[in-house]
Amino acid sequence: MTQAPVLPPSDRREPGEVFSAGFTLFADMLLVGLLTGVACLPVVTAPAAFAAGSATLRRAAETGAPVTARAYAGHLRARLTRGSLAGGLAVPLLVAVLLVDSALIRSPLPGAGVVAPALVLLTVGAAVVGLRATALPAPYTLSPREALLRSLAAPRGSLLLAGAVVLAALLVWSIPVLIPLLPGPLVFAATVVDLRSPGTERVPASPAPEPDAG
Repeated sequence: MTQAPVLPPSDRREPGEVFSAGFTLFADMLLVGLLTGVACLPVVTAPAAFAAGSATLRRAAETGAPVTARAYAGHLRARLTRGSLAGGLAVPLLVAVLLVDSALIRSPLPGAGVVAPALVLLTVGAAVVGLRATALPAPYTLSPREALLRSLAAPRGSLLLAGAVVLAALLVWSIPVLIPLLPGPLVFAATVVDLRSPGTERVPASPAPEPDAG
């Protein structure tokens, strides 16, 4: 008697389930990306928005909890603190500095050929550390120091995140209409890199905040 082939875990479906787990993951990432993009509109809320997206995906990966807008809102409320809003003020300041520096680089100043690639590397590095900070679990959430330590301790993951940042920048430059969808892949990449980084196990896990019942 021939036995039915056993499907790999990514292809298994529960009774009545139409889509595979891979499609569910894609849908979760898309939903988190859209919610994160909307939450980033005030600009100063960007760190909290990315941290909430990472916490939502982390909870789904660790407990199997569904990714919903209500769950995301609960994580966002927990991360909208004075510290995160203060960190959000650094976003427009950094953009302004980069615009000024890029304008100076285009001018006929000595050493512009050296400063330009250094500025690009500095920007990508800052983006990688920032993403690592938003993906940190409690009690290290949005800690620049812990994010920098993890970035240095896991260079492979940092390189992967750098590739994601560069790809996102190229998409913004070439296809601006995709901007609302980019937070999802970035949040997903930062969360996966943090979960798989060596030393993650030393971070004490804490239960994710539940959204209010009302």
